[in-house]
Amino acid sequence: MRELVFLLEEFSAKAMLESLLPRMLGEGTAFRCIPFEGKQDLEKQLARKIRAYQNDQARFIVLRDQDSHPDCTQVKARLLELCKQSGKPGKCLVRIACKELETFYLADLLAVEQALELKALAKQQQVKKFRTPDTLGSPSRELKTLTCNRYEKVAGSRAIGKSLSLDNDRSPSFRNLITAIRRMENELIKESV
Repeated sequence: MRELVFLLEEFSAKAMLESLLPRMLGEGTAFRCIPFEGKQDLEKQLARKIRAYQNDQARFIVLRDQDSHPDCTQVKARLLELCKQSGKPGKCLVRIACKELETFYLADLLAVEQALELKALAKQQQVKKFRTPDTLGSPSRELKTLTCNRYEKVAGSRAIGKSLSLDNDRSPSFRNLITAIRRMENELIKESV
């Protein structure tokens, strides 16, 4: 069975992907989202989870926030090493949300406006900091402020994921995630032909 397995730092990423992926994946590609209890738990269990996964056709995408770490390439290298330790490095991709998952949402304020039933929020997209949200220091705090505390991590992520534009390029880290998903699905399709 063709399957994409997402290994995630937190439950909000699961909620977002479960809303986003059905709009994105073709028929015949299943997905599973496995959330962990934060980045330490993800790193502690990652190699073992991948190694033990029973579906030989599965591909793995690891998604973690950069948070306050100064160098996302170091974070990615550490996760890639853990994937290598799983014995399935060729079946894994790692993506880092710069700085947090909420960056993806700030890059698509129309989706936030629709999901949280707010008025005129999309107009804020022209403000400099929302044109390139990957550079923001605390996207989650920014999103809470912008939505007057209407945004809640899991419920908000689930609602916003239904409306996120797959073509949005204001967040390079979101674009890289979408590209990774498409790449892994294409690999699975080619293998099954």
